[in-house]
Amino acid sequence: MSAVSPPITIEYLVVAGGGGGGYFMAGGGGAGGLLTSSVSSPRAGIFAVTVGAGGAGKTNAGGTGAVGVNSKFFIVTANGGGGGGSESVKGADGGSGGGTGRDGGATFGAGLAGQGNNGAPHPGGNNGGGGGGRGAAGSGINGGTGFSSSISGTSLFYAGGGGAANYYGPAGTGGSGVGGAGAVGGNVGGNATTNRGGGGGGGGNLVAGGNGGSGVVIFTLPALTLATFSAGVTQTSAIVGANRVYTVTATSTDSETVTFS
Repeated sequence: MSAVSPPITIEYLVVAGGGGGGYFMAGGGGAGGLLTSSVSSPRAGIFAVTVGAGGAGKTNAGGTGAVGVNSKFFIVTANGGGGGGSESVKGADGGSGGGTGRDGGATFGAGLAGQGNNGAPHPGGNNGGGGGGRGAAGSGINGGTGFSSSISGTSLFYAGGGGAANYYGPAGTGGSGVGGAGAVGGNVGGNATTNRGGGGGGGGNLVAGGNGGSGVVIFTLPALTLATFSAGVTQTSAIVGANRVYTVTATSTDSETVTFS
């Protein structure tokens, strides 16, 4: 009788795509949902892996920036960030909620508990509300702070909210440097950082919002365990201590997989 291999412990960080910023004195996009934990897994198996794209900034009046795309790994799904509201429009719900546009009132995009936080309502004046981040809700024109993780071997921030537009300045800041900055005057909203899941910055006077940042999936395995990916997965790996860390930065379809052996 062959011996049964013991299970392995997998640590993971799963970040969804951030929401796009709204159009015309707009709210910032909400950060993509972020989930991190460890799980015991069979040493051999085939598991889903998907990296969500960031939502596009809104380019015309009404509505919100596009909601970010979900990211998946193993048995968990992180939800895409909500788009920022255009003028007079509340932010969309998401992993973290989008901020509300100018004259959108006291409503805001709601975040999911355990994944993110709410966007900010319209603070009053010629501006919008900041998008929610994983670490905190949007606050006034500023995006909510993100979440710091060292799973990759380097301490980095993920999932900061997008800053809102502010006509007379200053711009709303993107959360933790990974959300896009809001616009001043007639400038476009700033794009969020790639593979960090931040929200896009809100667009200024009659201009578009910034794009949300794409998500990422990072996980660790014991160094002697092999991970093999399907053809549509873009990833890198590195040894960190006793583990190998895999960073998946893109997937070409929503049915990609990783096999452990």
